[in-house]
Amino acid sequence: MWVTVMNRGVSAAFGAATLFGLGMPLAKLLLGRVDPWLLAGLLYLGSGIGLAAYRSFRRIASVKPRRTEVKWLLGGTLSGGVVGPVLLMWGLSRMPASGASLLLNAEGVLTALIAWFVFRENFDRRVATGMAPIVAGGAVLSWPSAAKWGDIMPALAVTGACLAWAVDNNLTRKVSLSDASYVAMVKGLSAGATNLVLAVVAGSVLPAPWVVLAAGAVGFVSYGASLALFVVALRELGTARTGAYFSTAPFTGMIIAVAVLDEPLTIRLGAATPLMAIGVWLHLTERHEHVHEHPELLHEHEHEHDVHHRHAHDHAVPPGERHTHAHRHEPLTHSHPHYPDAHHRHDHE
Repeated sequence: MWVTVMNRGVSAAFGAATLFGLGMPLAKLLLGRVDPWLLAGLLYLGSGIGLAAYRSFRRIASVKPRRTEVKWLLGGTLSGGVVGPVLLMWGLSRMPASGASLLLNAEGVLTALIAWFVFRENFDRRVATGMAPIVAGGAVLSWPSAAKWGDIMPALAVTGACLAWAVDNNLTRKVSLSDASYVAMVKGLSAGATNLVLAVVAGSVLPAPWVVLAAGAVGFVSYGASLALFVVALRELGTARTGAYFSTAPFTGMIIAVAVLDEPLTIRLGAATPLMAIGVWLHLTERHEHVHEHPELLHEHEHEHDVHHRHAHDHAVPPGERHTHAHRHEPLTHSHPHYPDAHHRHDHE
């Protein structure tokens, strides 16, 4: 049954990466018609409103963060929903979408480093090795052709956005057992409204209605739906591995930028792409297995009955049906391939 869990997490991470990568060139098309700060607000507000409508239509019952987890959600919203998008839109307005897309690989690296050294998530040699060519590819891509400070500032802004999202990813991991679409909706509404108000106060002017609608649609798909899938991946794979799989996002953005925006295939892109591809391949081929213990645990999240969920119900639950309720895990010792998900956060020698 571990394969089901693994595939669900990996699929969610790839889905999140693809949707987010799609948003980069689409946002680039809108930047000529709207201020970067204001666009950041419209994108996130669109994600929040879209998810709220989706949840209302589906009548989804939430597993909301506990009171002790609210601080993690607020911190992630401020870092990833307010600071990150503004830095990204500013950098994107001053550099090609293809280059900015590849620079987003830094998010996976920074996410893993924070997870390993700050939050003490399991450190895996193969995933760590894969970070080296990703960093090298980012350096090739962002290195200025001449020693001019202005040339490197857009790349530094995009990298700063990656750092803000890396902090956000690790904080959001703390609430990943909550309903994924609820977490993404709250972050979108609060971060979008904050950036929108700040941008207007700073002098930004609302664009034409069709631009507002277009930005909202891009935000719903590339930020809202992507973030909801990302939260699912955090729950199933852990922070560092989710960041590693999410490293495929920039390639989607780069391909679309070259194909749709007619941006050139430069030598830097040609050199950076294989380096980053090697790093992503090392991440995807990682395997982690050993004998481990599960202590007794009581919590609530969406799940299906598998080797880790063998509790009884008052009524019959069909095999494979995902459902939500508070449940208890009895102590268990076994061995199987796994990730540091919500049920495998044990220590390693």
